[in-house]
Amino acid sequence: MAPVGVSIRVRDDHVVIDNGILQLTLSNPEGLITGVRYNGVDNLLEVLNKEGNRGYWDVVWSEPQGSGIFDVIQGTHFEIIHEDENQVEVSFTRNWDPSLQGKLVPLNIDKRFIMLRGCSGFYTYAIYEHREGWPDFDLAETRVAFKLRKDKFCYMAIADNRQRFMPMPDDRMPNRSQRLAYPEAVLLTNPVNPDLKGEVDDKYQYSCEDKDIKVHGWMSFDPPIGFWQITPSEEFRSGGPIKQNLTSHVGPTTLTVFFSAHYSGEDLVPKFRNGEYWKKVFGPVFIYLNSTMDGTDRQLLWDDAKLQTLTQVESWPYEFPVSEDFQKCDQRGSVTGRLLVRDKFIDEKDIIGDAAFVGLALPGEVGSWQREFKGYQFWTRANDKGIFTITNVRTGNYNIYAWVPGFIGDYKLDVTITITSGSQINLGDLVYKPPREGPTLWEIGIPDRSAAEFFIPEPNPIYINRLYINHPDRFRQYGLWERYADLYSDSDLIYSVGESDYRKDWFFAHVTRKTKENSYEATTWQIKFRVDSVHQTGDYKLRVALASATLSELQVRFNDAMVNPPHFTTRLIGRDNSIARHGIHGLYWLFNIDVQSAWLIEGDNTIYLTQTKSSSPFQGIMYDYIRMEGPPGQ
Repeated sequence: MAPVGVSIRVRDDHVVIDNGILQLTLSNPEGLITGVRYNGVDNLLEVLNKEGNRGYWDVVWSEPQGSGIFDVIQGTHFEIIHEDENQVEVSFTRNWDPSLQGKLVPLNIDKRFIMLRGCSGFYTYAIYEHREGWPDFDLAETRVAFKLRKDKFCYMAIADNRQRFMPMPDDRMPNRSQRLAYPEAVLLTNPVNPDLKGEVDDKYQYSCEDKDIKVHGWMSFDPPIGFWQITPSEEFRSGGPIKQNLTSHVGPTTLTVFFSAHYSGEDLVPKFRNGEYWKKVFGPVFIYLNSTMDGTDRQLLWDDAKLQTLTQVESWPYEFPVSEDFQKCDQRGSVTGRLLVRDKFIDEKDIIGDAAFVGLALPGEVGSWQREFKGYQFWTRANDKGIFTITNVRTGNYNIYAWVPGFIGDYKLDVTITITSGSQINLGDLVYKPPREGPTLWEIGIPDRSAAEFFIPEPNPIYINRLYINHPDRFRQYGLWERYADLYSDSDLIYSVGESDYRKDWFFAHVTRKTKENSYEATTWQIKFRVDSVHQTGDYKLRVALASATLSELQVRFNDAMVNPPHFTTRLIGRDNSIARHGIHGLYWLFNIDVQSAWLIEGDNTIYLTQTKSSSPFQGIMYDYIRMEGPPGQ
């Protein structure tokens, strides 16, 4: 039988779109998602919630230096953009004018919803526009949120190895849980499901890197239904491929986060100043629904959702969105090339940039892509020959950026690349020269922008999330910052080059220590190493790459723990809060420290690393990699 055509019914206060597989109900003219009917269930969204709290687009914005305002975007005008048996696309717009200053974010917002014939789901996207001369503002977050029925959806999946039965939202209430160090984290003391007693629930334990947020969602078993959020492209997100964002969490809630300050802080909050013009298309993303006859086999729903994700990714960019602001395939261009790494202290020949992250983002400084938020970004990985191809790039001006696992620093080609419709640009060989002035005397860690290779302790037994026991993401357990004081109660970490093993002896985060008076104190780590002969004719170099920093200051001293001022300080840096939010990295920092030969002595040397800020347990840094280089002629 041929699929039923798509139909639309417009009522005074609702719009209903139906293709015979599912029925989508939207409020008119607000464009709030009030109902999703599928597989015999009248509404997959939480019917106990008010209609404005089931499915919606939202923003968090502020006037400059103002407090953040949470705004569920409610349209004021509804329009059918396209209607036939194969496709319906509708628009809900909210336009700004000066009478709304201080009340609504100064953006024209056009929310779109699309349903296709024979398609088990629907698409949504939005166009944000800030017109020239409009007021300044900050935009901290924008996303799509769905609140599903708690009596149906109990099992969450965000990856092959990150799936579980979840607590009920009621379990987070004071009579069933104990609040921990911040509101998002609770200890389940009397959950509805007694099997979950003693576990920690915290939405940040389910964050992912953007490159891995392709599909996530929830399953119901009566009847067996999957509700999945599929993101076919990362181009409309911000901060690069390893920026972390929320996915799904207790509610049951599933999110499409386009950008946020999570794991980056204010560095990634778009600030619009001097009446600048800006327009950006977010999405489309796909909300996919599936079902099975066998309610006992969760894997069937998950595997089908992954297959559907591959289909959506292969179909990108979609041809069906009507808006001219969403560029189709024939309007876009591509860039290809080969990335090589030149480090004569490792190999006389150029090294293949195997698995390099290579991307196009708005023109900026070296490494600016991780703090870029207003434009589009297009990323890929180089193959084992260093060859990369970035396809389906929107027209515009870009710089090409890259970083290579195994090497410190960032690459940027000092040429602006202009993409036009149909352009195919071959850049040939690009050569990255990572920071290097002398031979490696010693190194700690792996330069990969993560602290995952360092020692991650077992969690306190009273703060367990059973999902992460013996799991590659064991760093997502709650309270690991407190384990440092358990291991180093009276003295701090000492690492001896040539004897210590960073996998066992280097704690994953340089944190504060809690005292007996329930305050916190700064900690000083030591690196001990030998120098057989100090060369007086050239400077040494200490490379310190950080994977995260939260309201921290790292001071570095050589062979004198009390010298003041310190030989080097980062000054106050970072707001990514990755320690509290169970991330193993946030934003990347690289510090290249000139080490005078007079600071070193022949024989045994000590570097003192002090994180000086200590008003909170969450102030601290995560190291990515540390390297000591000798003078160039050594």
